[in-house]
Amino acid sequence: MNSDFLTKNKDTILYGISLAVLLFLLKWLEIRFVVINHAFEIYAGIIAVLFTALGIWLSMKLTKPKVQIQVIEKEVGEEFILNEDELNRLGLSKRELEVLQLMADGLSNQEIANKLFVSLNTIKTHSSKVFEKLDVKRRTQAIEKAKRLSLIS
Repeated sequence: MNSDFLTKNKDTILYGISLAVLLFLLKWLEIRFVVINHAFEIYAGIIAVLFTALGIWLSMKLTKPKVQIQVIEKEVGEEFILNEDELNRLGLSKRELEVLQLMADGLSNQEIANKLFVSLNTIKTHSSKVFEKLDVKRRTQAIEKAKRLSLIS
């Protein structure tokens, strides 16, 4: 069956092979022509690509931010002691301190309001006063600073 196919399509197969060889020859000649006539442009392009890659690599190395890691060791079973001096210096009220501790526990403003039986606006006011007194802009900054100053556990 295979030989019947070859004999029937002998002319077509030979024609296809000869076209493929001719196409290969033409492409080979075209590449040789491009390389010979445009050798300087090709070399200049290769050098430009290499210098671009080198520039990108060098800029990544030189502008990489220097990360500094601080390790703070603290005993796990350590008893929390409120820093009264810092509390008085900042002028935080007991309610503001309570709101700050609930923020540190991960509660939202609405959850804090429900827990303390006050309105949401009251909690927002307390939060803004805490941010102002601690000189911070975000909850996470307030919690971190309060823990560092031993105001909350």
